[in-house]
Formats: sequence, structure tokens, C-alpha cells
Amino acid sequence: MYKQIIHCCIAACAMLMASCSKVEYTQIENPAYLRVFNNLNYTVKLENKDEQQPFLTMLIDPVMDNDGVPVGGAIMGDFLDQREKYAPPYPSHIGSNTSVNNPEYPGKENVLVGPVLNGFDLSSWAQVPSGRHRFLFLYRPKNGIPFPQLEARLRNIVLLDTVMELDAKEVYTMHVLQKNFRTKEKGIILRQENFHKLPLSDSLIYVNFYNMSSEGYWNASATEKGTEQNQILMAPGIRDNMNIYYSLYKGTDVNQALTGYQDLYIASIQRNTSAGNVAPYQSIPLFADTGSDGIHTEVWQRFSVLSPGLTPNNNPYNTNAPDTYGNYGLFVCYANGTAEDYRMVQGAIVVPNMIVNIHSGIHNPRSFATVNTVEIVNGMVYLTTIQRKYAPPVY
Repeated sequence: MYKQIIHCCIAACAMLMASCSKVEYTQIENPAYLRVFNNLNYTVKLENKDEQQPFLTMLIDPVMDNDGVPVGGAIMGDFLDQREKYAPPYPSHIGSNTSVNNPEYPGKENVLVGPVLNGFDLSSWAQVPSGRHRFLFLYRPKNGIPFPQLEARLRNIVLLDTVMELDAKEVYTMHVLQKNFRTKEKGIILRQENFHKLPLSDSLIYVNFYNMSSEGYWNASATEKGTEQNQILMAPGIRDNMNIYYSLYKGTDVNQALTGYQDLYIASIQRNTSAGNVAPYQSIPLFADTGSDGIHTEVWQRFSVLSPGLTPNNNPYNTNAPDTYGNYGLFVCYANGTAEDYRMVQGAIVVPNMIVNIHSGIHNPRSFATVNTVEIVNGMVYLTTIQRKYAPPVY
């Protein structure tokens, strides 16, 4: 009996260790670094019953059986689910739950991940061989059966099939998305990131913005989009061209912005579902609150998205407007972006704060600036945060 207990403890420890870290299986010479998101954020219902469930398998350099049906690939990202609204600066999905569903690649996959590159933590990017590769994305059933074990007829429902070139030591983010809401055409954006090459300051938050919504989404009917009862301003979508303004607030005060930081223009966005160009990064001060000690701050960010011709001063819509006709959207970056935080600002989508507060050195917490990407896709806001390495806590 004692031997059984010991064996069980050893097995449990091994499972725990495996669930808490990425396993480095092999060495890749001259790798590229790749992160993949499934932006197909629609729900299959009566209005679009003929569409496939947006649950995918990604095969890089696929391997076929004698009948030409995929059975695997040099690299496989299986169970690729719709992305979550927040992509954190570390691989938090490992060991987070027992579901096989993966909100991004590599996400939960045990693969060799990126290094610290010019101070930035790339552990949320997978190492892949550089060079020319075939990318095959397939629909798959939403179950727990690994792709190679599915029936042949379920391994051959192709979503996208393309060839991409990945350069050594470069950082890439790949997006699978819907290009046209009417025709349901799908596509891929491959973005070669440059944040690790820029002279960025530790005292500034950086953010860039993209509108990756489908053509025709914002002016489709609420019934088609399933947004009839949705009280989020952004849910029905935004127009193709929009301007973004930001305000900074402190603590739980939602009524009074920091002096000098209310409704400031920060960027313009144009709808794009094809080009992988990197949008310019804009900056926001880390310690905008003059009363902070330069170590920790409780400041958070509010963003208004308005059509050209509108500004926060002449905006005719309030935060409980039933329909803004694509002219107005609102999102805030507050705390952890949880469901409870939605009560902070009526009508807003809530994602986590762009300022990371964490125990570092002798300070608990200490505030750190980050590099961020905001992507607006068919009524949803997605935030990706990248962080520099920081000193470990001292207890």
C-alpha cells in the first residue's frame, strides 16, 4: 500500500510539473517566432446555419495519406478555438484548465517557445523553422479527439490553404479571419512585428490599433449579427474608418479623468483584412498621475472610438444608446478585465489594464509599462500585451 501511495504521489508530481511549464522537445536552428489567433468570432445559429463551427486545426507542412487526406504535419496546432479577449504577455493557458480547447497557438501546446529578445519576453510565441511553409487550416469537430484520430471525412474540411515565408529571428503574428460578412470569405493576415526593434522607453505605455472587421459587418442587420439584445456599444460593429481618443482615470473614479488626460486623440484606423503592415505605436505616460510615487500607480485607460466628424465633445450618443449606426464604440482597460469589471463603464467592452502591477524586487506591487496591440473584430475588442522581463520578487 505504501508503494502505491508513493507511486501515486510521483505520478501526481510529474503531471503537475508537466502542466506548469512548456517542454522543450527539440532544437531549431535559425527559428522564426510565430503566434496564431483564430478571429472567427461568429456563432453558428439559424441565420448562418450553413457555416462550419469556427473550431480549427492548423497544419504547417501537412502530411497526407494515400488518398490525399491530411493526417498531420511537421507542426500541428490542434483544437484551435476562438481567441479570448485578452492575450497576456506569458503563456498563461498552460495548466489553466482541463479543456483541450486552445485560444491561440502555441497557447497550451508544449512546444519550444521564443526567448527574451531585446528585453521582451517571447514565451507566448512558438519557435518554428524559418523558410517557406505551407499552412493548412481545417475545420474540425468540437470534441476532444486529436486530429490524426478523427475519421478521414472529418480531416478534409479545408478552411484555408496557403504558403508563407518566415524569416529567421523574426517575430510573426498570424490571424485567421472573416474578410466578408456577406460572402463569408475567409483569409489570413501575417504580420511581421517590429516592437523588439524599436527604441521604446520604460516610462511609456505603447499601443497600436487595427480594425480587422469583416466587410459589410457594421451595416448588416442586428438579426443577422445576433446583436438585438446586446447592450455593448461596440457589438453592432464600427464603420470602416474611425478615430480613437483616450482618457486616463485613477482607482474606481469613473467620473473624473486625470487633469490633462481627457479625450485626447491617439490614432485613426481603417478596416483591413488583407495587409500585414504594422500600425504605428502610440505612447501614453506610465505615471501620468502626478501624485504617484513613481513605483506604483492605479491609473487605467478609457478609449472612445468615433467616426470621422465626431469627437468626444460633439458625440450625440450616450453610453446606453440602443444603436450608434457604427459611429461610436467604447472600451476600457481596467484591472483584470473580468466580468465584474464590466460595471465600471456602461456600454463598454472591458479588457485588462495596459499597466501591469506585480511584485518585483522589494516592491509589491510595482507598475510596469507594456507594449500593446488592440484589434477590433466584428464588434469585439481584443488586447494583446507584451512585457519586458522584470526583476523577480524579493521576499
